Amino acid sequence: MERSMRVVLLLIRFLAAIATITFSFGLCNGNPDWPPLCKDSERQALLMFKQDLKDPANRPSSWVAEEDSDCCSWTGVVCDHITGHIHELHLNSSNSDWYINSFFGGKINPSLLSLKHLNYLDLSNNDFSTTQIPSFFGYMTSLTHLNLGTSEFDGIIPHNLGNLSSLRYLNLSSLYGPSLKVENLQWISGLSLLKHLDLSYVNLSKASDWLQVTNMLPSLVELIMLDCQLDQVAPLPTPNFTSLVVLDLSRTSFYSLMPRWVFSLKNLVSLHISDCGFQGPIPSISQNITSLREIDLSFNYISLDPIPKWLFNQKFLKLSLEQNQLIGQLPSSIQNMTGLTTLNLGGNKFNSTIPEWLYNLNNLESLILSSNAFRGEISSSIGNMTSLVNLHLDNNLLEGKIPNSLEHLCKLKVLDLSENHFTVRRPSEMFESLSRCGPHGIKSLSLRYTNISGPIPMSLGNLSSIEKLDISVNQFDGTFIEVIGQLKMLTDLDISYNSLEGAVSEAFFSNLTKLKHFIANGNSFTWKTSRDWLPPFQLESLQLDSWHLGPEWPMWLQTQTQLTYLSLSGTGISSTIPTWFWNLTSQVKYLNLSYNQLYGEIQNIFVAQYSLVDLSSNRFTGALPIVPTSLWWLDLSNSSFFGSVFHFFCDRTDELKPPYVLDLGNNLLSGKIPDCWMNWQELEVLNLDKVLKIARR
Repeated sequence: MERSMRVVLLLIRFLAAIATITFSFGLCNGNPDWPPLCKDSERQALLMFKQDLKDPANRPSSWVAEEDSDCCSWTGVVCDHITGHIHELHLNSSNSDWYINSFFGGKINPSLLSLKHLNYLDLSNNDFSTTQIPSFFGYMTSLTHLNLGTSEFDGIIPHNLGNLSSLRYLNLSSLYGPSLKVENLQWISGLSLLKHLDLSYVNLSKASDWLQVTNMLPSLVELIMLDCQLDQVAPLPTPNFTSLVVLDLSRTSFYSLMPRWVFSLKNLVSLHISDCGFQGPIPSISQNITSLREIDLSFNYISLDPIPKWLFNQKFLKLSLEQNQLIGQLPSSIQNMTGLTTLNLGGNKFNSTIPEWLYNLNNLESLILSSNAFRGEISSSIGNMTSLVNLHLDNNLLEGKIPNSLEHLCKLKVLDLSENHFTVRRPSEMFESLSRCGPHGIKSLSLRYTNISGPIPMSLGNLSSIEKLDISVNQFDGTFIEVIGQLKMLTDLDISYNSLEGAVSEAFFSNLTKLKHFIANGNSFTWKTSRDWLPPFQLESLQLDSWHLGPEWPMWLQTQTQLTYLSLSGTGISSTIPTWFWNLTSQVKYLNLSYNQLYGEIQNIFVAQYSLVDLSSNRFTGALPIVPTSLWWLDLSNSSFFGSVFHFFCDRTDELKPPYVLDLGNNLLSGKIPDCWMNWQELEVLNLDKVLKIARR
């Protein structure tokens, strides 16, 4: 009997478990036998919120008012699958949304207060500029995660955010500079559970209490205060940051000795205090630090004299001492840091040879020794560094051969050897060695100003994975052979200031469908393409100074709608500027058409804001053109513009933001200089030299 009862009980428990699973499954899958998960009051709150929200892409199109619409299935909405209450709102945008101007904006409707169970609110990477952070956020006390990062809110951060005592994550960072500010940071002291705090680019200049307040947050794991206009870092006798793992105080203006407490945080893994104006040596400290894996002390004024022993006894993965006052030889203690994956010592004053022991750090993935005074040859032992992905030895005094042992670095993606004094008599060997790793090899190669001479070798065509190639300012000569046209992955090509010559036909470009930046100034090429040629690429920058393009205007340019940088100086074009040209230039930041034989009148100049425009040394006639309301540099000198200067200086003075540099020299202008030119308060350079018939009022 007892055994039978036990069997019955087990059967009942089994059937109950099946019922529970079926019930949960029905909820998760919107079973029509059950009511929608969404609470009507919360659905109405979201619909009211949507009314004030702006989104060109109409992403909340699924938010509809029908009674049978389950708001738990709406875009960006996450509900508790048991209670049906809304727990999370994900209304953040991505970088691609910004690229196509498709991000959320508008106003934040207080209907969000009806979401009593909301614990996760993400409005990051949007554009709520000219809008303050709503003070009612401080009453949404169920929030544990509030992300308003890079959403460009404006004004003073409401202090009642300190009421959100359940917060674990708070991101109020900006993207384009300090649009948010605080009067003090005392309100943060109530966020005792906070683990992540990001106030990057928030103006904290009035928050002299920033260190004392954040030091009172016992749960804090990440503290990020990048570029917050802080100007003092006080001594901290008793650091309470016992949980702190990530500390970033970069780009501040402390201009003091480096504080000792920073290096006493026993759990710290990542330390970024670059560009803080710290001076003098790195502090020596008594206790052992074993947790640090990433340290960035770049762009300060520190020295390694004396060398603190603890610094080179760490199991660092990343170490950056870029742009400091480090001189002489590399500290040999670095060789003990065998686990390093990133070493950045660029921009210092090291003036020795590269020591042989450095090549034994075979876990290094990124080695940056740029902008020092390293001399001598690169050892063939560099082939031992088989983990290297990024190698930057540019702007030094290195000489001799470029070792063929680079062929062993099959993980290498970026190689910058520019601005050195190598002796490369057979560049074909160098390109052959760099191509030995096949189609998954190097992606970016810079050999600018490295004393390479001779014709471009055919072996360059073997670099089939190359995306960025810079061989500018060398002595490459001969014709521009088709080998570069074989590099199908190229996005950036710079061959400027060599001694190359000959005709360049449209066949050369047939495979370069990914090309975005083509820089070829200072050579003697002749452009040979048909009038109706359609390029296979869309360029963002094009520089062909000194090419033979003319006398006709290159009609294929009208297909290049993405240009931001265009320079065709001295290319022999003898023509008027076609009307379609100004339709291309609305986003151009640099436009140089100087030293041609362009003629005719220019009524308007259409370029992007804060641009540089050089139309000098042509044969333009007529009145001075109407210029954009914001222009940084304008050169119209050495032409034949004529007529009064009154309209140029005086029209639209209420909306015009004048250029810093204006050159009207050597034209045929007349009349008196009007008083209104004094409204051009930003003007720093004005040239009216050799302008005929101009009289000062």
